[in-house]
Amino acid sequence: MIKLYSKPLEKSIELHRIIGHIKGSDPGPTVIFLGGIHGNEPAGVFALHTVIQELKEKGTTIRGSIYAIAGNLWALQRGIRYEQEDLNRLWSLQAVKKLQNGVSGTESKDKHEQIALYQTLKEILELETGPYYFFDLHTTSSKTIPFITVNDNLLNRKFTSQYPLPIVLGIEEYLQGPLLSYVNELGYVAFGFEGGQHDDLDAVKNHIAFTYISLVFSHSLSENEIDFDHYFNFLKKSIHLNTGFYEIFNHFGLDENDTFKMNPGYINFQKIKKNEVLALHNDKTVKSAKNGKIFMPLYQNKGTDGFFIIKGIPRFFLKLSALLRIINLDSFLTWLPGIHWYSEKRDTLMVNLKLAPFLTKDFFHLLGYRSKTIDKDHLIMKNREVASRKQDYEDTTWFKK
Repeated sequence: MIKLYSKPLEKSIELHRIIGHIKGSDPGPTVIFLGGIHGNEPAGVFALHTVIQELKEKGTTIRGSIYAIAGNLWALQRGIRYEQEDLNRLWSLQAVKKLQNGVSGTESKDKHEQIALYQTLKEILELETGPYYFFDLHTTSSKTIPFITVNDNLLNRKFTSQYPLPIVLGIEEYLQGPLLSYVNELGYVAFGFEGGQHDDLDAVKNHIAFTYISLVFSHSLSENEIDFDHYFNFLKKSIHLNTGFYEIFNHFGLDENDTFKMNPGYINFQKIKKNEVLALHNDKTVKSAKNGKIFMPLYQNKGTDGFFIIKGIPRFFLKLSALLRIINLDSFLTWLPGIHWYSEKRDTLMVNLKLAPFLTKDFFHLLGYRSKTIDKDHLIMKNREVASRKQDYEDTTWFKK
């Protein structure tokens, strides 16, 4: 157990790995919220603690099970992002296989936290029945409106479309080993919510609102059990008309020993122009490669992502990509030169850019693939649709819409 203090709330709580658990009297989904996977992001933890306490005190009727889980307890207690390794970058399939085989690797505090978190999630999946919903609660170092980040598959798209929030696709293409990518590989609805700046009171309020409406959207509780309109409109008013889907198309990454200083004043979703000076990297100025909107500019000491640049996705292309995925157009790609299946599951392609130079990343994105560069001539393209457990959700009202 740890003791955790909130600056904006000016209060402390005592905390275990499982912040709270409610088992409903009626069958229903298993809803799993995770807060504080980064130790300098306590807002989600306090929000989950508040919601669980309110639901219990009011005797709210719950269907299925609700779990609220704390991520990096060691880092939360110290108010730092992590000790040696980012806990949200340790969940590659290879790393998880090592955990399953009892091989922990380095003995960092973060690795110990991962083992404990993995065991907690494993026990829940063994104990409960689906459908499962995973929500990962975060805050940012820069000032921001609330938004959703999601691995790009149709299941996630359909569920997140219920929210009055901007939705950013494709972040998994730039991050190595985030927890939600591992959960998405299991086939479940899973995505991240960024509620605001780390120590902003509104971040706690946004997380509370998000948690309540997520419980309604997942059918864990009914609208009339809470003031649904209040929470929904609270989030809707906070986004300043930044609605719809966005896609990351530029990433400025950092190496471990780099020096980086973002120019002051940038906030998420702020418009930027090509060649605009954004930061100082290893004593050299960094300019924007293109017009777009700045996304998650780095204003903290730890982190390997300087900033991203995003652009809006027209509704036409969202509908086109859904159609192309439904008809499984990608099954014909290996007829083309330079493309072959890289896995027996047929969920991963190897692309030789010399032999298939006409196929762009944007084309593969339409089909649900995200890339990893092997070398200057080869890409590994991972499909986000194959693993989706659509059958688990086909009886829900949101899926049928």
